[in-house]
Amino acid sequence: MDAIDLRLMELLRGNARLSYAELARQVGLSAPAVHERVGKLESSRVIRGYRADVEPEAVGLGVTALIGIVQDSGGDTDDVLETLRAMPEIESCYFMAGVESFLLKARVGTIAELEQLIVRLNRTAGVASTRTAIALSTKWENRPQPISPS
Repeated sequence: MDAIDLRLMELLRGNARLSYAELARQVGLSAPAVHERVGKLESSRVIRGYRADVEPEAVGLGVTALIGIVQDSGGDTDDVLETLRAMPEIESCYFMAGVESFLLKARVGTIAELEQLIVRLNRTAGVASTRTAIALSTKWENRPQPISPS
């Protein structure tokens, strides 16, 4: 990966809808050369995908919660993860150091739906306990960090 690849990723992180022609103009290459470079970044999974950034409240997901999970000492991590992955309310899952094994970011429409999710989590084999914090508002999220050359 060179400086041009890093710049292409930075541009795409800012606006994934930029055309190959515009990307080419900004990095000083031809559009076919940029197309080939982006293709290589995609096939090597450096670029994992493209998605629309949708306002959660506009689609009925006005409640955001961070849920810590303490795993049962006898629970199988892979089984717990498989169950968590099947819950569409869970947007992100982080494996943690410390008392809690996982930290989840969940989005639901109502507090009642959050309660139902927490009950399901606590009934999951391998989960000893949960701890939930509800976000009152989101000031920012998914802010891309600057890409620095290695």
